Amino acid sequence: MAYVPGVALLVALVAGCSAGSGADEPDADSKPGSPTVTAAPPGKYRTLPESCRAVPRSTLEDLLPGAAGLTEEQREKVYEGTATVTYDTDRKVGCRWKSDAPDASRNLSIDFERVVSYDPSVSDDDRTREVYAKKQEAAALPTSAGVTPSETPSGSASASAGSTPSGSPGGKASASPSADPSGSTTGADPDEDLRPRLLDGLGDAAFLDDALTRAGSTAQHRTVSVVFRTSNVIVTVQYTEQPARVTEVPDSRELQEKAQALARNLADTLSD
Repeated sequence: MAYVPGVALLVALVAGCSAGSGADEPDADSKPGSPTVTAAPPGKYRTLPESCRAVPRSTLEDLLPGAAGLTEEQREKVYEGTATVTYDTDRKVGCRWKSDAPDASRNLSIDFERVVSYDPSVSDDDRTREVYAKKQEAAALPTSAGVTPSETPSGSASASAGSTPSGSPGGKASASPSADPSGSTTGADPDEDLRPRLLDGLGDAAFLDDALTRAGSTAQHRTVSVVFRTSNVIVTVQYTEQPARVTEVPDSRELQEKAQALARNLADTLSD
């Protein structure tokens, strides 16, 4: 009889533990009326195109004129391109092409980036807008109020002499609306603005950058970049020309037109 209180205490403890075991059940913390969190919708694109086959052969022939003078085997090698090394081809792919000619060399590159948001409250499209906005900000596009008519066109005598084109950060070329980028006003459209700028009608948002640079005593080379966003994919096109002679300046209008045409073709391909 002296042990009865101890037994009673043990029974009470076991009963108490059994009663409290419901706290570990999955629904123990749920509260009636609590809102249900709905995951943000995924982006439109789940895969990326094969980058080195994304540009038609006829387009490559136009953008890489130096390949025309090569042997058939060499031409095929040029048009085949070189794939960009990436660690996740579902997220990023790219391709590079290069052709050399006696008068100039040209380089073309395209990159596709599929953005994925790992935050269930942020959609892939919204995350893509953030990534694209950072790229546009990094380009430091001039505003209409930030470039004055007196600034030097990219193809003027001072640019040909090797000075950094004025009027834009990072040595970017600034083309006056009234002057041809090559330095001649013959046939120029006075209403055309060739400065880095936003583009209309290309994807969900797009911009064009134009940079004229010189490395040491080599000829100046111009790189035109077109970047656009469509749903959760960001596409970058870069087209570069470097003349053989140090006195020559690459034509901004030609490079911009061809880079934009390719970008629009890629946008149409993605939307198919």
